[in-house]
Amino acid sequence: STMKRRTGDSPHSSTDPNEGKEKLRLKQEVGLISGVSLIAGTMIGSGIFMSPEWVLHHMGSPASSLLIWAACGVLAMFGALSYAELGTIIKESGGEYIYILRTFGSFPAFLFAYTSVILVRPAGLAAVCLSFAEYAVAPFYPGCSPPQVVVKCTAAACILILTIINCLNVRLATSIMNIFTAAKLLALLMIVVGGLVLLAKGQTQNFQNAFQNTTAGIGAVGVAFYQGLWSYDGWNNLNYVTEELKKPEVTLPRAVMIAIPLVTCLYLLVNVSYLAAMTPSELLSSGAVAVTWGDKVLGSWAWLISLSVALSTFGSSNGTFFSGGRVCYIAAREGHMPDILSMAHVRCLTPSPALLFTSAMSLIMITSGTFTSIVNFFSFIAWLFYGMTISGLLYLKIKKPELPRSYKVPIIIPIIVLMAAVYLVLAPIIDQPEIEILYVALFIFSGVILYFPLVRFKWHPRFLQRLTLHLQLFLEVAPTTRVAD
Repeated sequence: STMKRRTGDSPHSSTDPNEGKEKLRLKQEVGLISGVSLIAGTMIGSGIFMSPEWVLHHMGSPASSLLIWAACGVLAMFGALSYAELGTIIKESGGEYIYILRTFGSFPAFLFAYTSVILVRPAGLAAVCLSFAEYAVAPFYPGCSPPQVVVKCTAAACILILTIINCLNVRLATSIMNIFTAAKLLALLMIVVGGLVLLAKGQTQNFQNAFQNTTAGIGAVGVAFYQGLWSYDGWNNLNYVTEELKKPEVTLPRAVMIAIPLVTCLYLLVNVSYLAAMTPSELLSSGAVAVTWGDKVLGSWAWLISLSVALSTFGSSNGTFFSGGRVCYIAAREGHMPDILSMAHVRCLTPSPALLFTSAMSLIMITSGTFTSIVNFFSFIAWLFYGMTISGLLYLKIKKPELPRSYKVPIIIPIIVLMAAVYLVLAPIIDQPEIEILYVALFIFSGVILYFPLVRFKWHPRFLQRLTLHLQLFLEVAPTTRVAD
């Protein structure tokens, strides 16, 4: 069965200097509160402060844009519940990568790891860190845009600080996640309360004839979903660290059921608050919706919003970094990435080589200029692989119902998610085909060139083995073993 990992999978298992000794493991230090913080803290990034104007732009009316936000929340919830069942069947870290590997085999899993580790995760991290930098340096440049070199240097500093934190200690990284999640929830509650006060004062004119000017095009709805789902991205983050969860069969479903409805309700109330304070035309012309809201509602206290967004994006990038490094680490442990990336620090027990690699790739993304197109097509790649993962769950439910699982999702839920994934991948291609989608597809399939010599035929040049040994000594890392089921 592909569900159980064979011993000796690693191409270097026979020459492992640690063979016969007790191997290292990552600690199981993520409890329910940290789990909820990881999901909610990664989901609430820059999206809710930036995306509402774009959802409204594509949908055309306040009521239809609120429906999109609610539908995105339901879709994220359905996706996360489906992943929760996968996480109780396959109790390994790595998210989509490990689920695709165990159900469809090595080749599609390698393509996912290759795309995720080199392009998707570093791009997402770089995007959030640049958002953080924009808000962090804005107060020093009142009335004008900050210089790009200052923004990029601040974003790079943010990545380096996150690297140090995550390499030092898992508990430190999760504590920072908890603190920043609390801070950003307070910021959103401030916007919600401000909006409720405005509604109580009778500012409800923007909710009259709320469906007027609604757009009905299939492509426009798809793009509006992309914008909304960018704000919900992170709903699957707990599945990347399953092996580090305390009692994963209980913690995983519970954390999902607490975090996602909480975020969905907050997002809807925040959008209502924006619409109570601003007319649709004001909202559409705003560069940063939350800042405009702060200027109109908080007056001289508007700086609190800039501070809140900076804290929010820093916390979100910490969550992205925490889980993103794990994909790289798990893929290396399965022989799909260089061996060094599957090792953990001998004292800190963190996957530091994988984290350093993710950090380096993100720094390249930041220095190489704009990557707006990467962010736009982040959703395209993500939903392509989400669809593949969900179809794997449907295969396991139908073909292998006897597999032990502590949590079961009704089969209609993954079917709905799969249909949504197919729609989100195909709608922009059919409605507005763009050349960047072709580039993304070519990048994914360029992995074929690397897969056959390095993974299928296990060709490992001698210099790489020597380099691995030197890096092991320099970074003080050693091979790890999987947490037993």
